[in-house]
Amino acid sequence: MNKEQTKAERKTLVLSLLAGLCGNATLAVFTSSAVAFSIFPVIAFAMALYCLYQEYLSKPMAEGTPAIAFACFLVGAFGYSAFVRAQVPDMGSNFLPLILALGLLFWVAYKLGIMTPKAQSEA
Repeated sequence: MNKEQTKAERKTLVLSLLAGLCGNATLAVFTSSAVAFSIFPVIAFAMALYCLYQEYLSKPMAEGTPAIAFACFLVGAFGYSAFVRAQVPDMGSNFLPLILALGLLFWVAYKLGIMTPKAQSEA
């Protein structure tokens, strides 16, 4: 992906990250007794999915975007899981979700061209 495509697809990537975060929060609200019930993760998850669907309908995705969007979804899901497990140590270790989230985040940064060194201009 080049820089122009990255800027155009940024909204899709942020919405997929938010959908992963809110999806895992919704799952935790309904299944975990350690997380207090709130309707807001459910509403945010529904709105993120709706906006993501509308973005998909309005313009086609560039090549490579679906894989990066899915990776962003997983970063949000694993990030929330690591956050909850850090708050409630009885749920288990947060090492694996944290390592997976960071690994996927580095992969996304590499694919978007954030981690590539910039060419130095000659003075």
